[in-house]
Amino acid sequence: MESKISSKSSVLHSILRGLFSDEHAITAILGIIVGVAGGFGAVGFRYLINFFQFISYGSAAELLGVVQSIPWYFRIAIPALGGLIVGPVVYFFAREAKGHGVPEVMYSVALQRGIIRKRIVGIKALVSAVCIGTGGSVGREGPIVQIGSAVGSTLGQLFKVSGNRMRTMVGCGAAAGIAATFNAPIAGSIFAIEIILGEFEIASFSPIVISAVSATAISRHFLGDIPAFILPAYILHSPLEFPLYAILGVFCALVAVAFTLFLYRAEDVWDAIKFPEYLKAVVGGLMMGTMGLMFPQVLGVGYGAIDLALMVKLSWWFMGLLVLFKILATSITIGSGGSGGIFAPSLFMGAMAGGAFGTVAHHFFPSVAASAGAYAVVGMGAVVAATTHGPLQAILIIFEMTGDYKIILPLMITCIISTLVARRLCGESIYTFKLIRRGINIKAGKEVNVLKSMYVKDVMYHNVETVPESMYLKEFAENLPESRSNNFIVVNDEEEITGVLTFLDYYDALFRGKINDQMVIGDIAARDVVTVSREDNISTALGKITAEDFSILPVVSSDNPLKLLGILTRRDILEAYDEAVVKKSIKK
Repeated sequence: MESKISSKSSVLHSILRGLFSDEHAITAILGIIVGVAGGFGAVGFRYLINFFQFISYGSAAELLGVVQSIPWYFRIAIPALGGLIVGPVVYFFAREAKGHGVPEVMYSVALQRGIIRKRIVGIKALVSAVCIGTGGSVGREGPIVQIGSAVGSTLGQLFKVSGNRMRTMVGCGAAAGIAATFNAPIAGSIFAIEIILGEFEIASFSPIVISAVSATAISRHFLGDIPAFILPAYILHSPLEFPLYAILGVFCALVAVAFTLFLYRAEDVWDAIKFPEYLKAVVGGLMMGTMGLMFPQVLGVGYGAIDLALMVKLSWWFMGLLVLFKILATSITIGSGGSGGIFAPSLFMGAMAGGAFGTVAHHFFPSVAASAGAYAVVGMGAVVAATTHGPLQAILIIFEMTGDYKIILPLMITCIISTLVARRLCGESIYTFKLIRRGINIKAGKEVNVLKSMYVKDVMYHNVETVPESMYLKEFAENLPESRSNNFIVVNDEEEITGVLTFLDYYDALFRGKINDQMVIGDIAARDVVTVSREDNISTALGKITAEDFSILPVVSSDNPLKLLGILTRRDILEAYDEAVVKKSIKK
């Protein structure tokens, strides 16, 4: 008997050892863990929002109905109180918790090997729940993506996984967040691949799908298997509707581009205001509350107003106004320091833009155009596609929410056209636009971004061979054979940079007969000196050194642009780049 037990134990041990030595099995298990954790995170975040809304407004029901039933002074005061909490917490504890969150996840994947600070899970959940629960005009999807990604990154750090697997786990967390939010596992998987990782890899696809399915199962258990919105039935009246949907795609692209540009312009305006950073969210909350007196539909995630648009219970002109005021409201909330996503506002704008367009189209072409509600559904996907530049995930999210295959053709036409037009008008998505403003180009590839993660101060050469500008060329020629350098920084008596002299420039002047014994270094040195500071990244330095085909760049102090600290050569840049890429490939 003991021998049989021992034999079974040995077989079980061999199976487990084989299981955990298999790459695909490990990633699948990690995907399940991240999916379950992300699912619970999404569910917990929903409950946290309801908790703060209940404390703020006395009810966790749909915010639109609740806001309309309270006195006007509470409508103004509650968003301001929310800003009073959110602003200081973000400012003093986690600056990356400000805003919509997804760009920070994309940044961590591109430049930080998927490393996200562990505290983000708690702080992002807290400030976003407070912001949304008190009426901030933001969505819960962006924070859930950041929370899920942070959960994946935290577990990856706990298990000490490799760089490639860490990025996959971040993608798993993002997929889990979207899947649990919209009850849409396929869309969640595509979102992670199309938006977060930006590339399709077979090794990443399986764990991401597993994670999305696991999160959806958790979400359905606690929140029920119900759609996110009450959607109208769709019937294609006539093939002549397809041109109308194409026009809707262009219209939604214009809305998306306007939203993107206005959002970041608003951030610049808020940043320029001379006021304590941690109190700006209070001012933003007061503005939001005041706006909510006339347009309570723009407060919170706005799902209640979306339902009204889908059921054709709003006039076309009012929906048009709500598009404009939602852009303004979301820009105020995020620009002033609030925390929340842009996904729900994009759905809101799409529903209103599509509903307004559909109402007008149905009025002029009653025998061709379907109900305005169908255009509102398609408009939701179109604006999301145009803002994120991710048409596939937008199509799948709307398709999974409707469960109606009939709508797939107009949805595909509108989303693709809106994305193409938006890319033409604004080369960056609402996510990558934020990164581009920081000097990070995700589309350029991970290896190019390696240069942006290194700095001149880490690569520069400190021992610089300088020559005084007053030195006679005859003396310079006598000392030239002993020099190991081909490039010389020319300085004045105060050791400040006044020019650059290269070996080739000197001999060119010599052979052309432009040199005599009375000439000094300053007479032939190039005075137009391009420099870099110690704090510049290597990508900036490379751009300067290749623009005019220089071989060296003087490194100067950021406080004094004439004070020489060292030099940076083209070879230094290339060697540092090669070394960083090799290290990165080893860490994978």
